[in-house]
Amino acid sequence: MSVVHLADGDLHYQLEGPAGAPVLVLCNSLGTDLHMWDVQMPVLREQFRVLRFDTRGHGESLVTPGPYRIEQLGGDVLALLDHLDIARAHFCGLSMGGLIGQWLGINAGERLLKLVLCNTAAKIASDEVWNTRIELVEQGGAQAMRDLRDASIARWFTPAFADAQPQQAGLITEMLAATPPLGYAANCAAVRDADYREQLGAIKVPTLIVAGSADVVTTPQHGRFLQAGIPGAQYVEFHAAHLSNVEAGSAFTQALVDFLKA
Repeated sequence: MSVVHLADGDLHYQLEGPAGAPVLVLCNSLGTDLHMWDVQMPVLREQFRVLRFDTRGHGESLVTPGPYRIEQLGGDVLALLDHLDIARAHFCGLSMGGLIGQWLGINAGERLLKLVLCNTAAKIASDEVWNTRIELVEQGGAQAMRDLRDASIARWFTPAFADAQPQQAGLITEMLAATPPLGYAANCAAVRDADYREQLGAIKVPTLIVAGSADVVTTPQHGRFLQAGIPGAQYVEFHAAHLSNVEAGSAFTQALVDFLKA
């Protein structure tokens, strides 16, 4: 298992693809791990040096006491790039990963080639929503994570996709059930406290916004707000719910490749 040793623990990552190709960092959503990008990998690793990692509090990575901050999670990305001696990379993040991408674009744009913000918003949901979820997980532990898994299918996928691809949907939602409760609650706090609505203009790297027409978590309106706030940003929308990379599959992958190679 490949890890970078941070001051407070190990961050798990995988690096695949041709050694001389441009590096593409993929950043997972809240409650998933690096395998949420598996459907993209057969195409991406042929054309890019793809760097995936489990965000702090997820998968095989370190779980430290919360609350976390998006700045902290963005710092983990920079530490990973430094560890691998990567000066600049493309970055694609979904949902919470998109918040991390916004922070990087605002605060470390010199490390980015292009930025892709998927199914995300400058401010995701209300403090009340996140505080309720944090309390639920802190009190309920592993059982609360299983309950969240069962409820997540309706948020993450359209009913048509969940019915047609139950195995695929199940593989993704099981990641949520397996997420450590401590890490999940700490990351919920990071999402709760992130608000980049007044800072989007500081993002100067070429940016693509990806939205799902059936996403009730981060709606197309949220995506259009990002596009309007980031100079020159492009926008693409798929018929999908919150995890558009899984539901839109090959169409998502092609749009990503076309943007990065343009």
